[in-house]
Amino acid sequence: MENSVQQKIIDFLQVGGPVVWILMVFSVVALTIVLLKLWQFSSLRAESLRTSNLALDQWRSEDNGDKALEKLDEKRPIDALVGYTMRALLATNTQADLIREEVERRAMNQLNQLRSYLRPLEIIATLSPLLGLLGTVLGMITAFQQMEGAGNQVDPSVLSGGIWQALLTTAVGLAVAIPVVTLHSWLERKVERIAHNINDAVTQVFTSKQAKKLAKKADEELLHAA
Repeated sequence: MENSVQQKIIDFLQVGGPVVWILMVFSVVALTIVLLKLWQFSSLRAESLRTSNLALDQWRSEDNGDKALEKLDEKRPIDALVGYTMRALLATNTQADLIREEVERRAMNQLNQLRSYLRPLEIIATLSPLLGLLGTVLGMITAFQQMEGAGNQVDPSVLSGGIWQALLTTAVGLAVAIPVVTLHSWLERKVERIAHNINDAVTQVFTSKQAKKLAKKADEELLHAA
């Protein structure tokens, strides 16, 4: 039974030709990328807001800030940026505008890491149906060449066999492209949600009474130093 299945797969790849082999490689690469991204999001718990919300609640209570920092799990992207922002504001010799610029830089780096390998996934989704169509066009050319060579003794079964073999590559191309497009869109949406959550959490740190009090204190110290 197992040998029969393997033989069918081999026959299928031989009928499809090199285009199907390329599409199979694309599918393996796409699956690897998707599994890698799922592991990355899962290990970082990048969308989790539980600990950051606890820290923000503590921060808004106008405490000294240390208790808020203790509630963060800074292995997570959102928590790491919230923690950096709180520490920078607590170090009262730094202006809020400079802190905000540095937070934006760090946020961009975090989001770029989360978007890594999504571009190859998008390329696979774009190229797969085009490769399938190319295989179909080449297969149709071959089928019509065979029909021309046969002259008046054209066997309809041979012609139809050549056509279905040619259409096979388009079917495989679409079979690869459709799930890849869906998964790519889903992963992109996850990154967008994380970006929104980062922006929302960091903004809450800056707009709190605690932050305004620390910023005012920093400005006073700068004036005294001048």
